[in-house]
Amino acid sequence: MPRTYTLAFLLAALGLSAPGYASSAFNVVDFGAVPDAKTNDTAAFARAVAACTAAGGGTIEVPAGRYLTGSIALGDNMELHLDAGAELLYSPDPADSPLVESRWECTNAYTHAPLVYALGRHNVSVTGSGILNGQGRYWWWRSGKVEPERFHEVSAAKAAWLALYARIEAGEKPARAEFALAADYLRPSLVQFNGCRDVKVEGVTLTESPMWMLHPLYSERVSVRGVTFISTGPNGDGIDVDSCRDVRISDCSFSTGDDCIVIKSGRDADGRRTNRPTEQVAISNCVMYKGHGAVVIGSETSGGIRDIAATNIVATGTDRGIRIKSARGRGNRVENLRFSNFVIRDAGSEAIEITTLYTTEPEEPFSARTPVFRNFAFSAITITHAKRVVSIHGIPESPIGNLTFSDITADGESGFTCDLAEDVTVREMRVAPEAGPAFAFTRSREVRLDGVSAGNSSPGPVLVDLASC
Repeated sequence: MPRTYTLAFLLAALGLSAPGYASSAFNVVDFGAVPDAKTNDTAAFARAVAACTAAGGGTIEVPAGRYLTGSIALGDNMELHLDAGAELLYSPDPADSPLVESRWECTNAYTHAPLVYALGRHNVSVTGSGILNGQGRYWWWRSGKVEPERFHEVSAAKAAWLALYARIEAGEKPARAEFALAADYLRPSLVQFNGCRDVKVEGVTLTESPMWMLHPLYSERVSVRGVTFISTGPNGDGIDVDSCRDVRISDCSFSTGDDCIVIKSGRDADGRRTNRPTEQVAISNCVMYKGHGAVVIGSETSGGIRDIAATNIVATGTDRGIRIKSARGRGNRVENLRFSNFVIRDAGSEAIEITTLYTTEPEEPFSARTPVFRNFAFSAITITHAKRVVSIHGIPESPIGNLTFSDITADGESGFTCDLAEDVTVREMRVAPEAGPAFAFTRSREVRLDGVSAGNSSPGPVLVDLASC
C-alpha cells in the first residue's frame, strides 16, 4: 500500500512552508517513521525536523511505539515530545550518527552525534513521558570494561585518540576529518546541547547511555526537571554540566553506573585554554539510589567552577553523597559551593569527600596547573552507615580553604578526617565512628570547633585528634 504524507512533509520536501504551521506539531509517523523497533527511522525523523524548521519551529511529536533511529538534530524553537509509551532506540550503527563538535571527557573533540543533539540553538527542549534508550550494550565494549575480548576491534581507534589528545593538549585543533578513526573509540553521550540557550529537559526517562546520559555543554539557561536517569554501563553519569551558566536541576531521580549529577568545566591544558567556567547552578529535590557520587564537582575543573548550591537531596546506597575532586594539572578555582538538607545513607566510601589528590601527580610548585578549593559550606546533613563520614585532602602548595560544617549528625566506620586545610569551622556536629577519633586534623591550621560530640561510639573514644597540626 503506498504511504501517504502530510501537507507539512510535502511542502518541506519542496522547500516551502505554510502559514499556520508555526508552533504546531509534526508527528513523526506522518513522515514515515515505523514504530516497530526494527525499521531505521533516522531519515523519517530528519524529515520531521526539516518540516518543523521550515515552519519556524514547533513540536516533533513521537507517539507511543518503539523507534530505532540515529541522531536527531534539533533546531531553534523546537520541542521533541515523547508521548507516554514512546521509546527512542539509539541505532547501534555509528554510520547513523555523523561526527559533531563535542567534548569527550571534557576535552574538545569530535564524536558521533548523540541520540538527541543540538548545536548553537535557542529555545530547544525534550519533554514528555517517554524513554530515550541508548542501547548501551552495543557501545560499552568500546571502553574495554565490558566484553574485553572485543576491545582489540577498537585498539587502533584508541591509539588514534591518544595521538589526537596529545596534539590537543599541545594547543593544536585537529580537523573533524582527523577524528574518523578515533571516533570508533569515543562513545557518545545520549543527549547533548552544545552552545545552546534556553534549554529544557522535562519528564522523560534517559536510560542505558553509551556514555554520559545528559550533557549540557557551553550552554546557558538550562532547566532539567522531573527526569529519570537509569544506566548500568561504564561512565554512565546522569547529568554532566560542562562549562555552562545558569542551570537548574530539580525533582529528578537517579540510578547510574557512575556519578548522578556532576559539575565539570574542561580538562587540563585544553580546558584552561578554553577557559569556560561552570557557574550559577542550583540543584534541588532529587533522589539518588545508586552511583559513584550523588552530587559531584570535578574532577575536570580546568575552566573553573563557582556559585553552586545543592539542597534537599536524598542519597541511598551511592558510593559518596557529596564529592568535590580535582588534581594537579587541572588548575583553576572551585569556589562558593553550598550543600544543605542532605540525607546520605549507606555510603560505600565517603559520605563527604573533598580532595585535590584525585590523581597521583608528583608535588610541584604552585602554578596555573594547581587547583584551588575555597569557600565550601555544608549544613543540615544526616549521614548514616557510612564507611567514612568526611575525608578532606589538600596538597601542600594549595591547602583547601574556608570550610564550614554545621548542624550535621553522622555515624560510620570512621569519622571526620582532614589533612592540609586552613580556616575550618565545625559547629554543632555529632560524629559517631565505630573506631578511631571522631575528628582528626593533620597539617591543618585555623581550626575552630564548637559544639562537637562523638555520640554513642566505641567506649572511651578520642573526640578530637589535633596531634599533627
